[in-house]
Amino acid sequence: MMTSRLPGFYKLTVTERLEKIAEICKLDENEQSLILKTGGLSLDLANRMIENVIGTFELPIGIATNFLIDGKDYLIPMVIEEPSVVAAASNGAKMARFKGGFETNVTDPIMIGQIHLKVENPESAKFEILRNKDEIIRNANDIDSTIIKLGGGCKDLKVRVLETERGKVLTVHLLIDVRDAMGANFVNTVCEKVAPLIEKLTGGKAILRILSNLCVYRMAYAKAVFDKDKIGGEEVVDKILDAYAIAKADPFRCATHNKGIMNGVCAVAMATGNDYRALEAAAHFYSAINGYKPLTRYERTNNGDLIGVIELPVSVGSVGGTISANPLARICLKILGVKTSSELSRILAAVGLAQNFAALRALVTEGIQKGHMRLHAKTIAIMAGAKDDEIDIVANEMVKSGKIRLEFAKEIIKKIRGV
Repeated sequence: MMTSRLPGFYKLTVTERLEKIAEICKLDENEQSLILKTGGLSLDLANRMIENVIGTFELPIGIATNFLIDGKDYLIPMVIEEPSVVAAASNGAKMARFKGGFETNVTDPIMIGQIHLKVENPESAKFEILRNKDEIIRNANDIDSTIIKLGGGCKDLKVRVLETERGKVLTVHLLIDVRDAMGANFVNTVCEKVAPLIEKLTGGKAILRILSNLCVYRMAYAKAVFDKDKIGGEEVVDKILDAYAIAKADPFRCATHNKGIMNGVCAVAMATGNDYRALEAAAHFYSAINGYKPLTRYERTNNGDLIGVIELPVSVGSVGGTISANPLARICLKILGVKTSSELSRILAAVGLAQNFAALRALVTEGIQKGHMRLHAKTIAIMAGAKDDEIDIVANEMVKSGKIRLEFAKEIIKKIRGV
């Protein structure tokens, strides 16, 4: 009987771990070699990045084209497994170019560090924290850190009293400028450093000392005008506005609306070595602060064109952590040509808006499935065993017949090979 209890597993080498897993899970030599196969990320480096490594996992890197952002052209690397995402982003960006592309804006890279405390007199403790705010900020910034040397660090603080099912909790928010880093490690370090001083000032006991991924002070915005004639006329503009109105009114539709935005945002985050889970958490909760709503907004200009706007919290970095460690992330940043987290944030906002617009336009015109299934057919062809030129032949035949199914793909392969 299989057991997941593997004492000392973490002490083994990558190869030894894989051998043990292969024995337990009956992996053959071909399956083992695929797990051990590496691209730009070596086994040694992978083994230093996370725990209990047995190999690496590949995903496609695609390039979204046509992006004109703040008057500058960008090639956008995207790492994603879903068909049509890269094509949709490229198409949305192409349609935005007719009216000048995307305009963007970002706020300062301020992250929130939270310290939650149990105290006897929360209101009195809140007063003491605010009265000693300058001392707390000095203490927070008394750290030997590159971020501090570059002008970052704790800039302000806020205090709240929370009502919980286990009583009142005092919550201190440290507002921390993390410069070009995503900032999680730095923020957590600052929280742990400051907590003893806050405990002393309040007579309380810290329960949690950690960053919040809801980075409402670290925002990115993008806007684009889509020419009504280029996108299909007034009827298409009307339908997109209807689709947007439905997303505002229906949380079931809104979840899919926002998921499509994050298809693009997270694909760029993955390519650049950023924490896409943090982006997902922040974006979806930000959209729900006043009732779950779309992250994008649409309206019509006086001459009938469509304006699209997006705003979302963006905690990304251009330096540090996995970004610096993973050579593929560094290469993708080179392709983008970005040096700062703020520029990367602007790009993510533009990509999210392009992705959403393209999806809405497809939905209200030909439907999302026509293009999506054309690309999905290639995946089915590969699953069926098609090789090289056979992949396109099989995919085209399935699309033409309207039967995009694994068994049908296998039948086509047999005919091609004369079996």
